[in-house]
Amino acid sequence: MKEEIHPEYNEATITCACGNVFETKTTKGDLRVEICSNCHPFYTGKKSKAARGGRVERFKEKYGIED
Repeated sequence: MKEEIHPEYNEATITCACGNVFETKTTKGDLRVEICSNCHPFYTGKKSKAARGGRVERFKEKYGIED
């Protein structure tokens, strides 16, 4: 590796909008994020609005069409 061309890799605090705070290492410094593993639907098992179904599912439900 060449000398003096790599960014510094320091400790950083990551803060989520839900209030979760954790420590990691990064080249960017302290970060604020909107979603983390503590509040993301994939990890929590809760469905979001986008996971309820698309246009086809809503159409089929509205008009009582079954597969």
